[in-house]
Amino acid sequence: MPKRTITAEGAAPPGGPYSHTVVAGDHVFLAGACPALPDGTWVKGTFAEQAGAAFANLAAVARTAGGDLSQAVRVELYLRDFADFDTMNEIYVEFFGTENLPARTTIPVALDGFDIEIDAVRYLG
Repeated sequence: MPKRTITAEGAAPPGGPYSHTVVAGDHVFLAGACPALPDGTWVKGTFAEQAGAAFANLAAVARTAGGDLSQAVRVELYLRDFADFDTMNEIYVEFFGTENLPARTTIPVALDGFDIEIDAVRYLG
């Protein structure tokens, strides 16, 4: 199956040797989005500010790939501190709504310099 890569407009640039998005068949794989601004500057504010920036990056990547987060079928969230879980859920609903939600996993990890990272898989069919 051929694949194509897309670099997102309006999102933070990739932080390493990877693509923002890979389209393979009917699936769009959105790389991990962190709390950074489109110019690459890190958002160092509260967890809510960081989460808002990370979700906004993920949404920008989804738009550049020709869709939006409503087409997400799978989301993985990585949190530095599970004490932020409820705040993350409030912000999550702002971007994904409350109906027809994607499958989701939330994983505690030791992130370096920020508190949240998010990736997703979208279905185009």
